[in-house]
Amino acid sequence: MRRLPEVGAARRRWAGVARRAVRAGAQPERVFALAHAVVARWWEQALQWEREKVWPRRLHQVAGGDAGGDLEWWRIVGRDAVVFPEVVAVADVLLDPAMAQLVWVDSGAGRPRVLPVDGLFCRRLGERVGREWLGPLAAADHGGPLIAWMGSVIRLRRGAGGPPGYDNDPWWLRREHQPVTMAGQLRVLGKEKKAPGSGTMWRAVVPAEQRMRIGSLIGSAEEQLLQLRGVQSGLTAEVARQLLQGLGHSAGLVEAAWKRTAVAAVNGGVPLEEVARWADMSSGTLRSMLTAGSQEEDG
Repeated sequence: MRRLPEVGAARRRWAGVARRAVRAGAQPERVFALAHAVVARWWEQALQWEREKVWPRRLHQVAGGDAGGDLEWWRIVGRDAVVFPEVVAVADVLLDPAMAQLVWVDSGAGRPRVLPVDGLFCRRLGERVGREWLGPLAAADHGGPLIAWMGSVIRLRRGAGGPPGYDNDPWWLRREHQPVTMAGQLRVLGKEKKAPGSGTMWRAVVPAEQRMRIGSLIGSAEEQLLQLRGVQSGLTAEVARQLLQGLGHSAGLVEAAWKRTAVAAVNGGVPLEEVARWADMSSGTLRSMLTAGSQEEDG
């Protein structure tokens, strides 16, 4: 940690953030857990972010200068140290009333609309974590804890109910949003090395990017539908337009998740005929989907 002065600075900054949480009536540990879940999700996606330069540098420093051939192992054991400054910054953002106001503005305030990918909140969030380019990426990840928090903020202001099984507590961290623990990741890594491609464990045979994409599509559809609960007032044409467009978008997200899951299952070793039966489609249709998916990846 001596190689990373920004981590020490973040530790000192956290004391002030924790005090702000208490003043706001929130438990600091819950605020931290939510911020950590947001940033841990970014960490998993960051392998695909060409503009991300800070975390690779920190990770190599944590590894003593060069993670080398053990990069995957170091990404697991070094994650929490490397991302700590961003976790503190995000916690500070989530506690900022001015940032919550930007969420409300992005949602259309009194005239509900789908959250835009170029919204003020995510744009400002990217700036506050030192990544001006991050805003659209964060806004597009509708299946994650950040959008869930934004949804809670919006529903609280509208006086709308939350999804079944959840209330509108903005600090509630859903089970599916909780980051995988270091121990859990190391167990999976060990099993992958012992029996690669065995097909016995979903996480062992389906790449993290694919798993996250499926989860993101499902979460996006859920948040989209929740937003539509607040639009059934106003001119008939306007309400109908928003409902039909929103429902159509949600249906497209669910279909995309359904197709990706079927493809991931077959690629993971499950017999094509079984997957086709579960998906209620013919084997030929599923085979065509696999072929199309392979051609898209090659392109």
